Amino acid sequence: MSLGEVLLKRGIITAAQLEQATAARKPSERIEHCLVRLGLIKERDYLQVYSEELAIPLIDLSDVAIDTELLKQTPSKVVHRDRVIPIDRHDGTIRVATSNPFNLYAFDELRMLMGAKIETVLATSEEISRVIKEHFGVGGHTVEAMIGQSAVEVVSEVDADNADLIEQAQEATVVKLVNEILLEAIRDRASDIHIEPYEDDLKIRYRVDGVLHTTNVPPEIRRFHAAIVSRIKILSNLNIAEKRLPQDGGFKIKAENRDIDLRISIIPTAFGGAVVMRILDKQSAMLALRELGLIDEAHEGVEHLIKQPYGIVLVTGPTGSGKTTTLYAALNSIKNDTIKILTIEDPIEYYLDGIQQVQIKPHIGLTFASGLRSFLRHDPDVILVGEIRDLETAEVAINASLTGHLVFSTLHTNDAVTATTRLLDMGVEPFLVSSAISGVLAQRLVRRICTSCREEYTPEPVDIPSDFKLEPGQKLYRGAGCRECRHTGYRGRLGIFELLPVGDEIREMILQRKSATDIQNAARANGLKLMREDGWTKVVKGTTTVEEIVRVTKVDAVALSR
Repeated sequence: MSLGEVLLKRGIITAAQLEQATAARKPSERIEHCLVRLGLIKERDYLQVYSEELAIPLIDLSDVAIDTELLKQTPSKVVHRDRVIPIDRHDGTIRVATSNPFNLYAFDELRMLMGAKIETVLATSEEISRVIKEHFGVGGHTVEAMIGQSAVEVVSEVDADNADLIEQAQEATVVKLVNEILLEAIRDRASDIHIEPYEDDLKIRYRVDGVLHTTNVPPEIRRFHAAIVSRIKILSNLNIAEKRLPQDGGFKIKAENRDIDLRISIIPTAFGGAVVMRILDKQSAMLALRELGLIDEAHEGVEHLIKQPYGIVLVTGPTGSGKTTTLYAALNSIKNDTIKILTIEDPIEYYLDGIQQVQIKPHIGLTFASGLRSFLRHDPDVILVGEIRDLETAEVAINASLTGHLVFSTLHTNDAVTATTRLLDMGVEPFLVSSAISGVLAQRLVRRICTSCREEYTPEPVDIPSDFKLEPGQKLYRGAGCRECRHTGYRGRLGIFELLPVGDEIREMILQRKSATDIQNAARANGLKLMREDGWTKVVKGTTTVEEIVRVTKVDAVALSR
């Protein structure tokens, strides 16, 4: 009986799915691999069948203590080529993890090279790749191949001409290495890739869920730093010979069946070009407002604001706090064939169907302010301004709202009430601010507890900040760490919010140029819920942790005194 028939008999797949896989099967492709490629089964499903039929144990490598000394003695070429991981040695027998129990040549080669009997166990290829990355580094096999190509190491730095740089960057091994770095980041759900050169080292770090993680790479990768940067510059259509000035660019790739945009920034440091690549996945922009983490009054308040016919709705927070995603979610929720939406952005992060988007180009005079003026002649109903940076943009945006347009924009302020005083500080007249602003939403991003390993616990009162109200014996939640979240306890992010609707009392205070503290006190009396309080609500509900709220917010002195 073939493996496909076994899977069918066990009810893991249907007859229609088997027929679909048989038709889609590539030459020399195993039926189980085709089923996984089509998303009809998971690799662990067919490995379980292998395990029972061949009497080979199926293990979880994350639960196994790997003998690192044994791994160091294993030729890396065999590990990379055959995707096998020696786990431990007992009584002259080495246990080897593989996802392909039919690769007898690899086991025979290991037996000869290691001088020991080989006992196989099964593990998923994802787990094997994780262990290889952990111990040999991302792109270890590629770097090893690159080293093998040359017996001469260049010690002194010399300026190569353009042709040499292009030739280095276009070599198949360099192309493959850069692809591996990108693919690993996408698999890890990273939002940014940081390539940082030092005197004797090259660090590659991925920002996952807002926190940077150093990725293990082979130490020899430092020698190929120039080729890596040149490859990235060629992809981004940048001048590869320019090493003295910062450069910005971007390119698009298709990976994991998704279209992904990459935004590139390169700065010259003492030891070469440092690169940051922002990964923009269009799927992450297609969220509904409730999926962002908006709950209760904040969700109802935002829904009310974005359905108004005119006025300005501001979203505030530092860089990387999810402001653009929130604005796109708002646009997605209101767009339809009866209204016209225009956006002017720097840069356009995601392209949205049914919405006209414009990229600013200051070097030719297309700024936020000039673009906005032109927008008003295009009869829009809703306008999104990427950011209010100066008085001119602020005044044009306010005039647009006062002439019957709904305007969305962002400001870099720490909380909601400071947005009004920031506009006054720019030089906008108080009567314009009070008339135009409908509401301000301040936000931060916190990591979400992994649902696969979430556990309940009783916190110690000393570990809870004094402004959080912990009931005696109250239970909270945390992530224990598992394979799904790479043992961090967190997977994904959500927002914590602070919504300030601008009513009559707040308008009057803006006209009188009252301080942000006075405005906040009045707003609190009217029910304003601070970001930190919204965060605590989400801690109690079990979606995030106290540590995350403390990491991104500070104690409000007024709230503490209550």
